[in-house]
Amino acid sequence: MAARKILVLFGSQTGTAEDTAERIGREAKRRHFQCRVEALDSYSVANLIHEPLVVFVCATTGQGDPPDNMKNFWKFLFRKSLLATSLCKMDYAVLGLGDSSYPNPDAVIDPWLLDLWGKFLALYPLPSSLDIIGPDIVLPPKFTFQFLEEDSGPLQQEEVSREAPSELHPFASRMASNQRVTAESHFQDVRLIEFDVTGSGMEYAAGDVVMIQPRNAPEEVQLFCELLCLDPDKHFMLRPTKSDTPLPAFLPQPCSVHHLVSHYLDISCVPRRSFFELLSYFSPNELEREKLQEFSSAQGQEDLYAYCNRPRRTTLEVLCDFPHTTCAIPCDYLFDLIPRIRPRAFSIASSMLALPNRIEILLAVVQYKTRLSKPRRGLCSSWLASLDPQNGAARVPLWVKKGGMKFPADPDTPAIMIGPGTGVAPFRAAIQERVVQGKKGNCLFFGCRQRSKDFYCQAEWEELVRRGLLTLFTAFSRDQEQKVYVQHRIQENKKLVWDLVSRGNAHIYLAGNAKQMPEAVAEALKFVFQSEGGLSASEAEEYLATLDRTHRFQAETWS
Repeated sequence: MAARKILVLFGSQTGTAEDTAERIGREAKRRHFQCRVEALDSYSVANLIHEPLVVFVCATTGQGDPPDNMKNFWKFLFRKSLLATSLCKMDYAVLGLGDSSYPNPDAVIDPWLLDLWGKFLALYPLPSSLDIIGPDIVLPPKFTFQFLEEDSGPLQQEEVSREAPSELHPFASRMASNQRVTAESHFQDVRLIEFDVTGSGMEYAAGDVVMIQPRNAPEEVQLFCELLCLDPDKHFMLRPTKSDTPLPAFLPQPCSVHHLVSHYLDISCVPRRSFFELLSYFSPNELEREKLQEFSSAQGQEDLYAYCNRPRRTTLEVLCDFPHTTCAIPCDYLFDLIPRIRPRAFSIASSMLALPNRIEILLAVVQYKTRLSKPRRGLCSSWLASLDPQNGAARVPLWVKKGGMKFPADPDTPAIMIGPGTGVAPFRAAIQERVVQGKKGNCLFFGCRQRSKDFYCQAEWEELVRRGLLTLFTAFSRDQEQKVYVQHRIQENKKLVWDLVSRGNAHIYLAGNAKQMPEAVAEALKFVFQSEGGLSASEAEEYLATLDRTHRFQAETWS
C-alpha cells in the first residue's frame, strides 16, 4: 500500500493561509496521514518530485502579488528550464484565499475541505484497523515544556552571530532619534525614527525594506502570565512531541516564560477560528465551552466575525472573556494556540550614501477606535513610539531585505515618484541617493491632508527645489473646499509627465495605501497618455501595462 503522506505548503502574508494550512495538517492527522506543514520558501523545491500528495494553500498580498514567503518558489515555477512533466507523478490540490480584506473565507474552505478529504481517502484509504480520530478528542501538542529547577545552573547565553543580520540573527540596533513629524493637533501621530546600525555590516539601497521584530507591552505580558497562572521567571526546555518536528527557530534553549510571552507569542493578534476550537477542549465551564464550540463551528462564523474580527478583539482580551477556560490551559498547548509575533516591514526612508550607518523610517502610529472601549493599537508602531532614544537600553532587533522597487542606474533617466502620506518614505531614500550620485530628473508628487499639519520632510524638499535638484508637486486635500489628491496634480501636469515618459524614458514609481489611491493614479496616468500622447483608451491601457512589464512602472502598496 502506498505511503499515506501529505505535504501542506503555504504562502501567507498575514497568517490566514498559514492557519488554514495548520488546520489541514490537524485534519490529516485525524485521518492517520503522516503530515508536514511548511512555508513554501522554507521547503526545498527540488524534493517536490518525491512527494506523492501536496496541498498548496496560498494567499495574495498588495495588488494580487505572491506573499513574501513564497516569492522564491513562485520564481522557481516560472523557470523556462523546468520540464513540463517534472511533477507528473504528484497528486496535488490548491486552495487560494485572496487577502485579509476577504471577511469570511471559511464559507469557501469548509465545503472545499470536505470534498478534499473524500478524494484523498479514495486515493489512500484508511487501514481497516484504524478509525478517523473524532472531533471530541484533542490531538497531542507540538511540544512539551520541561521546567528547570532553580539550581539548574547558569543559562546558556545566546551566541552573537557573525553572519549578516537576518530574521534568525537580527541586529540589536540603538534607536538614535524618535521625532514626531505631524502637528500635535493632527489626528495621526507619525514619527521619523532613526536607528544606528554601526558595526552591523548591513548594506541597503533605495527601495529596500527594514524588518523589525516587535515585542509585547510589559503590562500585557504580566496580565497574560497572571491569567494562565504562569511564573514569568521560570525557565524551561522545549521537547517536540514527534522527533521530526523542528524546535521553534527564534527561541533560545533554555528559555524563560517572560521571554516566551514578551518576544514570541502574539497575544495582541486577532485570534482565528482554530484558537477557539482548541480552547474549547480545555474548558471546565459549560457555558464557556458551549460558546467556544459555537465560535469554532461552521454555523458560528458570522457570530465569531462580529465578536472578534470586526472590533479587532485581541487574543489577550478573548482570554480575559473566558477566565475559567484560560486558567485551565495546559502550557504545553501554547504553541498550538498562539502564533509567533511576525516581523513588520518598513520602507527605508534614508540613503546609506547620505546617512552612513543610519536607517530611518517614517512610521504612522496605528491607533483607532472600534466598539470596544479600549482603542486598538498596532503592536509594532506602539512599541517603537514608546521607546525613548535617551535611554541607551532602547534596542530594536532589525535586519534589511531587498525591496520590490529598483531605481534607474542610468544618471540621465528621470524618476517620477508618486508617494502620498507615508508612501513617500522610499522616495525620500531614492531622492537622497540620486542627489548624492548627481542624478537629475527627480520629480515627486506628494499628497497629505494639510500643509501645516502633515507635510513630511517639508524643509528638506523645499531646499532641494531651491537647489534645482527636485521638481515637487503637492496636493493638500483638506486645505481647500474641493479635495485635491496626487492624481489631480498628475492630470494638471500632463504635458511634463508625458514628456518625461515618452521622450525622457522616465520610470514611474508609486507607493502608499492600497485602497482607492493606486487605481486613481493609474486612471490619471492613462488620462495623460490619451490627452497628451493621442492614444485611445485601450492603447493607453496597453501602454501602462507595457511600462509595468518592463519595470518602468513599479508600485508598492499596502492595506
